[in-house]
Amino acid sequence: MSVAKKMTVGQLTMLTAVNMLGSGIVLLPTKLAEVGGISILSWLITATGSLALAYAFARCGMLSRKTGGMGGYAEYTFGKAGNYLTNYTYGLSLLIANVAISITAVGYIQVLFDVQLGSLQVGLATIALLWLTTFANFGGARITGRIGAITVWGVIAPVVLVSTIGWFWFDSSVYVAGWNPHNMGWLEAAGASVAITLWAFLGLESACANTDAVENPEKNVPIAVLGGTLGAAVIYIVSTNVIAGIVDNPELASSTAPFGLVFAKMFTPLVGDIVMAAMVLACVGSLLGWQFTIAQVFKSSADTGYFLPIFAKANKAGTPIVGMLILLAAQTALGFLTISPDLSKQFDILVNLAVVTNLIPYILSMAALVTMQKVSNVPPNKALATNIIALIAAAYSYLALYSSGEQALMLGGVATIFGYTLFGFVNNRLIRLEALNNSVPTQTVSAQHLTGEPLPVNRLQTVTLEIQS
Repeated sequence: MSVAKKMTVGQLTMLTAVNMLGSGIVLLPTKLAEVGGISILSWLITATGSLALAYAFARCGMLSRKTGGMGGYAEYTFGKAGNYLTNYTYGLSLLIANVAISITAVGYIQVLFDVQLGSLQVGLATIALLWLTTFANFGGARITGRIGAITVWGVIAPVVLVSTIGWFWFDSSVYVAGWNPHNMGWLEAAGASVAITLWAFLGLESACANTDAVENPEKNVPIAVLGGTLGAAVIYIVSTNVIAGIVDNPELASSTAPFGLVFAKMFTPLVGDIVMAAMVLACVGSLLGWQFTIAQVFKSSADTGYFLPIFAKANKAGTPIVGMLILLAAQTALGFLTISPDLSKQFDILVNLAVVTNLIPYILSMAALVTMQKVSNVPPNKALATNIIALIAAAYSYLALYSSGEQALMLGGVATIFGYTLFGFVNNRLIRLEALNNSVPTQTVSAQHLTGEPLPVNRLQTVTLEIQS
């Protein structure tokens, strides 16, 4: 019997870095130019926080005996409510992030075809792209995966080229002139771009999904996750700062296609157009993959009873079409609700909201790592070091929440609290499902849900008697 060949640590490191070098960087130079070159302070904070998160997630992946990714991690400490809330906020963040990716593509399309769209037209184009990529997924995951694997290089190649050969066009006087255009203080500048820089690293937790496919996972998964995250951080920092030394700050800050702009400066407008076309294709490919992924996230949660059963319905190709259409309707509404005269401002609103909702699963997972190590009997010295790293990761997550702004915090907070209201109905359904599966009285299963974890037999009997009496 043949044994499947496993990835080396080098291959997993490369895969981890490529997973992060997606559409998140496409508008990043413009957003950082709004702060200036001093935004490198935000990069240093985010790189440190992302490395702490990456290591902590690597440890979670190694220790967890539960399925469900971050939801399974959260369940160790917060029970079924934590599992549900993690899946709910993660799914919500992906839904929002996909609208932001679509807006990114529209921004590049405007410059590529030299058209100026009004706010309503940008909104309609964004929604049209969401509809197109949703319908294209009805055939299943195979084609989607192949397209995404090719189109992602439309982002990676230009970013790597700027990071390496871009130095030949770098002008220190341009960089210095755009260092701190708004005369911000060091602390203000350091916190100003934390949310947008974290946007580029979202998805780092997915790097831990390949634990079973790598040699010596106990040693190599943390190395690969840290190495991949560090590699992505270096490329992000270098590329955005090189661009800041090639393009004047005011011009860069007002651009909706910064990579097309910098390649036009480095070479010719035609080369800039080719890069913009490649990045549009990359965004479409990324959106195609994420539209399918979000539907699968909702489907898997529906399969376990956390989301409505309608999200679990799939066709012969395994595609949850009904769920996709429901999510598309929500994205369409979000596209209309966030319409702004300034495409960049609309992008800001969506990115900040996506970051806030995505940080909830991060914070719950970091808190759960303490329990996971206790359950796994990790030696105290090793557990202490990991707990300190998880604490750093949590502290960074709170800083990112704060820097996301009042509007995103308010909307994200309301959405999260609303999730707890929904869990009341979800938990009632879970109780009925467990009662049916186990053929035990509903009161007994209700007792189990008082803690979110199965109770020991003696304690279970005691609580059941108390309820019956």
